[in-house]
Amino acid sequence: MSATAIIFGINGQDGFYLSRLLETQGVTVIGVSRKDASESSGIHDFEWVKDLVERYQPEYIFHFAAASTTNHQSLFDNYRAVSTGTINVLEAVKFLSSHSKVFISGSGLQFRNAGLPIKESDPFEARDAYSLCRIQSVYAARYYRSLGLKTYVGYFFNHDSPRRTERHVSKMIANAVKRIAKGEEVKVEIGDVSVVKEWTFAGDIVKAVWTFVQQEEIEEAVLGSGEGYSIMEYIKECFALIDKDWKDYVATQDDFKPDYKRLVSDPSLIYSLGWKPEISFSELVKMMIDE
Repeated sequence: MSATAIIFGINGQDGFYLSRLLETQGVTVIGVSRKDASESSGIHDFEWVKDLVERYQPEYIFHFAAASTTNHQSLFDNYRAVSTGTINVLEAVKFLSSHSKVFISGSGLQFRNAGLPIKESDPFEARDAYSLCRIQSVYAARYYRSLGLKTYVGYFFNHDSPRRTERHVSKMIANAVKRIAKGEEVKVEIGDVSVVKEWTFAGDIVKAVWTFVQQEEIEEAVLGSGEGYSIMEYIKECFALIDKDWKDYVATQDDFKPDYKRLVSDPSLIYSLGWKPEISFSELVKMMIDE
């Protein structure tokens, strides 16, 4: 009999790639989203989450649901999805499916960032509404872990794929470059192109998630490549693929203030478990342009 996994946030890029990975592992996937999934409702609804967990008795639960923006205006959306959603899942598992392994998404953004590679043991800092919700969810996971549940927190750093939406700079730039390649007159406006972050392929990152939840002793881990590239490096790689000079199409916003100047992980722990990314930065850029 195959294992069952519930994925909250199935329609995001992580849910998409993880569901396909799990299917190759013989795992039955129950996809949950606010729309267009096998189960549609809100993770903020405890009674609905409780019914779902009781019905499927899953071996795995992956909580990817979030508004995925640091804007303060999304505080309550993220609170419902990330903070309340985490507690709803863990409370349901505690009473109805205590054998389930629960993966909670964390973020590199919730750590104090001094520009150095970030690891699991670094201190948290609530710099925005998004990181506040993430920090709350980690403490919930730790609390329920003390009650005997198998809870895992994986701290994500930037990772991309063609399934990104245009509100992500990687997708916005890639789509603009593809339009330019077709002969359109496009001007790309970017904030601080010197910002350095990771550009790991989302399909690789979900393999790190799967490796992580097979562990019995390790409960929190940074999930990243540890390789940082600037937005400018990404821009140059994109334009090189269409043989155009980026200077003719890109305008920077001098008054733009980024959330950080550098956000890169120290993935020593997840690397020690045998995982490493397979897709290089250049291969990811080509994937974004050639989708």
